[in-house]
Amino acid sequence: MSYRYAFFDLDGTVTNSAPGILNSVEYALKKMGIEPPAREHLLGFIGPPLVWSFANIIGMSEEDAHRATAAYRENYAAGGMLECEVYRGIPALLETLHVRGIICVLATCKPHIYANQILAHFGLDRHFALVSGPELSGVRNEKHEVIAYAMEQLGLTDPTEILMIGDRDNDVLGAAQNGIDCAGVLWGFGSREELEGAGARYLCADPHAVAALF
Repeated sequence: MSYRYAFFDLDGTVTNSAPGILNSVEYALKKMGIEPPAREHLLGFIGPPLVWSFANIIGMSEEDAHRATAAYRENYAAGGMLECEVYRGIPALLETLHVRGIICVLATCKPHIYANQILAHFGLDRHFALVSGPELSGVRNEKHEVIAYAMEQLGLTDPTEILMIGDRDNDVLGAAQNGIDCAGVLWGFGSREELEGAGARYLCADPHAVAALF
């Protein structure tokens, strides 16, 4: 395939964001009067929309899930967003794609107001032509919506020119809803089984394997 655009997920793909996300989830649960479970039970929060995660992982009602999301964001905005690190090899991958003329886009379920700050903090913002993510109000909350919005903003009409790169099944499924191939990365928070089950076209063990697809 000849891809001209690389759409990247953020959490679990560009950054290892587990510390900040899990700390913020625990903060929100305690504020809601819930004793947080062991951290391995909270890893599913990394990737999908927060309201969905509070409802489906914790079992909250929709109303409580929205309240928990607001509490989460108190801690996250106060510094939790920067409790993360860029995966080894990602800066070099982005440089390689730039040299090859590939246009990079961030397509994340993290509100774009946070995603932009994280990229700027690590000096990665210069690599991305566009950051597409939800509004804090919940507009564009699903992965397929942020991908579609990015395509619309860039005037892209041929999905075969785009490769989505992500670590969770929602990346694969969101790409598929837009007719886009997805490369599942194995250094993030989704398993090989999860990515294969969702229909990832490629599986990449490291950033070098992603570069080889362009």
